[in-house]
Amino acid sequence: MYLFVHEDREHLLSPGERFESDLGILEVPEDVTPGDVVETHLGNGFTVRRLRGPDLFAHLERTGAPMMPRDVGLVVGKTGVAAGDRVLDAGTGTGILSAYMGRMGADVTTYEIDPDFAEVARDNMEIAGVGDSVEVRTGDVTDDLDELSGFDVVTLDTEDAPTVVERTPTLLARGGSLAVYSPFVENTREVVAAAREVGLEGIETLDTIQREMDFDDRGSRPSTGGVGHTGYLTFARRP
Repeated sequence: MYLFVHEDREHLLSPGERFESDLGILEVPEDVTPGDVVETHLGNGFTVRRLRGPDLFAHLERTGAPMMPRDVGLVVGKTGVAAGDRVLDAGTGTGILSAYMGRMGADVTTYEIDPDFAEVARDNMEIAGVGDSVEVRTGDVTDDLDELSGFDVVTLDTEDAPTVVERTPTLLARGGSLAVYSPFVENTREVVAAAREVGLEGIETLDTIQREMDFDDRGSRPSTGGVGHTGYLTFARRP
């Protein structure tokens, strides 16, 4: 799929698809490529773009609040996830994090306990172009912990994250990285305690806060609108 952009309008469309709107009927050519401009029958042009990570955040079907791009960036930067890595993820949700890691070349196994959410996530992986590298499993990751091992990275966004962290000595390969997203500080404390108990190293928790800047004729200052805090991210490594 490609992104078709006309001013502030964006639509995800596939080659050969027919799309109708107040701007006219858009017949997407089978051989369309990024950079093309395709016009509707009313002469309104849509510029074709290849999907990028921020586009996925904006256009994938959501089953809840997806991980924000700034949080994804911290996970990628702190864990060093890279092409060829094996990643265990739990709490798939919309699948934003899994899609990002899959597009980086990692092989991701992600668990989603809600069957409907899991089905949406599978469709989202196809849209993101990572259906072959991201396996969405329906179920609770804690049920399969005895069968899982040797991952380069483990990422968690679940209430039972402390239980999974307790098993990281077998889940992670030597030198492997852990990243846990928690919306509440109480869960974060339990994650840190579990990481310490099993001897993980470099344990670090960040409160992810980011503010946009406003610039106008009166002056410049941080924006008073939008979401500043999103959650807590805890990182650690297996020695």
